[in-house]
Amino acid sequence: MKKFFAMLLTLVMVLSLAACGGEKKMVYAVEAGSAGEAAATEAGFEINSVDTQAKALMEVQSGTSDAAIIDSLMAGAMVGEGTSYPDLKVTDQKLTEELYGVGCRKGSNLAAYINGVFAEAYAAGTMQEIATTYGVQEALVEQTSDIIDIPTDGDVADIVASGKLIVGITDFAPMDYKDDNGEWIGFDADMAKIVADKLGVEIEFIEIDWDSKIMELDSGNIDVVWNGMTLTDAVMEAMECSTAYCNNAQVVVTK
Repeated sequence: MKKFFAMLLTLVMVLSLAACGGEKKMVYAVEAGSAGEAAATEAGFEINSVDTQAKALMEVQSGTSDAAIIDSLMAGAMVGEGTSYPDLKVTDQKLTEELYGVGCRKGSNLAAYINGVFAEAYAAGTMQEIATTYGVQEALVEQTSDIIDIPTDGDVADIVASGKLIVGITDFAPMDYKDDNGEWIGFDADMAKIVADKLGVEIEFIEIDWDSKIMELDSGNIDVVWNGMTLTDAVMEAMECSTAYCNNAQVVVTK
């Protein structure tokens, strides 16, 4: 009798799977508005959109999503032995290869000024030192833009007059994250501080909804988006962007 019921249970499970179309479709956690979300959508994946890439990893860790699609630079800092997520792993699957840039309001001269600071910092070796500190030195892109003086008009002049550079970010190690004292650090944060120092102004970091980054810029709530932003066609159409400074890819993370 027990054997009969065991066989009956197995038959019910098989029929249930068949009725549902076979195996359960994998769910991929992605950051809303990110290049990872775009790649997952293009691939036809079933997605679970969350606020940040860090939350995407939490979804996998808790089992509420089967995998996460995040930036390779973040995966290198957050996934694997000795990291915040030692039980997760980066698969061999790369969905895209892309470049990071800094975004300013369309037509802003701040992007050109940032290019000049990048070139100066790269020539001095400072950019490479900061990259090494945060483990992104292999992804760094050589900077060759002309070094420029502080403009006397446009956004740059307005920022100097205000005495503050307002930087829109998310919590995104190793680019922008808080240290034990609650101070923002990371490769992007440290480079933004160099730009503020060159301008002679204070710096303020504001956490933004990544999906609303263009609106935050256009409304004047922030001066710049500086957070491992992928230079997609949509981004470059909506913003005045710096030259690329880091190579990146969208990778899949699982348990």
